[in-house]
Amino acid sequence: MIKGRVILTVAAVLAAGAMLGGCASRPGLDVLAPSLAEAPGATPHTVLVATTRARDPRPGVLFNGERSAKLDFATVTLTVPPTHKQGAIEWPKQAPGNPNTDMVVHEAVYRDTDAQFVADLNAQLAKRPRGEKNVFLFVHGYNTMFSEALFRLAQMAHDADATAVPVLFTWASRGKTEDYVYDNNSATAARDSLEHTLTLVAQSNAEKVTIMAHSMGNWLTVEALRQMKIAGTILPAKRVGNVILAAPDIDVDVFKSQLKRFGKPEKPFIVIVSHDDKALGISDFIAGGKQRLGAYNNDKELVALGAVVVDMTDVKSDGDELNHGKFAQLAGLRSQLRQSVEQNVTSSGGKVPETVEFGQIQISGVTPNFGGF
Repeated sequence: MIKGRVILTVAAVLAAGAMLGGCASRPGLDVLAPSLAEAPGATPHTVLVATTRARDPRPGVLFNGERSAKLDFATVTLTVPPTHKQGAIEWPKQAPGNPNTDMVVHEAVYRDTDAQFVADLNAQLAKRPRGEKNVFLFVHGYNTMFSEALFRLAQMAHDADATAVPVLFTWASRGKTEDYVYDNNSATAARDSLEHTLTLVAQSNAEKVTIMAHSMGNWLTVEALRQMKIAGTILPAKRVGNVILAAPDIDVDVFKSQLKRFGKPEKPFIVIVSHDDKALGISDFIAGGKQRLGAYNNDKELVALGAVVVDMTDVKSDGDELNHGKFAQLAGLRSQLRQSVEQNVTSSGGKVPETVEFGQIQISGVTPNFGGF
């Protein structure tokens, strides 16, 4: 009887999460249908994809939420409209979308082998000048459709005005609130594939690699990096830009044990937290009341373990009642954040301050190389 009550309670919590997030519109299944239309002022972005999702034969879908038996690849070119607002995703109201007002896919090509993925990556890197041949690899979180992960990465790359090649590692999330356990197992099963993807990126001509993970994707990312550290295959520090953990859905105690085994990194992990993150509150409940890293409030302890803590609690989250997607706003603030850190260092006589205030954002454990965020 008690077991039945627990199941009903968890179901009720997940349903509440669905209702809380219900105000945010989600794309249709065919949102990735390619468009041949062009728009003056629309900005193109080419995203390389590595995935453990299964291919989907339906037009405009590409990959679904079921697990593939092997790592798969794709290269997608899309555009961001001239009317784009920072932090937003302009979903097509109907496929294939209007590039004047919507984020629109123009070409999507499957790739079958490691060699094809690396070749496409090197082709994109060759378009960048020396010193800017970098990669930005994004790992999404729970309850995320392929199209949502793809467009979110394009939004961040665009808002940051980044020159790095965007690479999406997307694992088999079904994109449904009620599939939390399935998603968690899919993320766990994808650890070796993420490790393999990072190895392929390391084999490319990329000068530096920055990794950003969101929500449940952080569990997968930290585990993959931990595996590589133990195996001695981790990327050398000089080739790592930053490792950014946004709203990490990781048990705090588990993260502490991971870092102790991993060792204090040469470049500290950047942990983005928000104490009003309702999605992580739900995850806390499901996990038996164990606080998640993305809502942890002991910044000093995280700094001591080897982290820079970016606290976004006081930042207003437009259109996100769960307060779980605030990290996406940081892309548009990248230059200002870097300048703020540099100014604080200058005003402190060259010393790096323990904390930096930037509007409603507080940064603890600042280091000199944080300016590259």
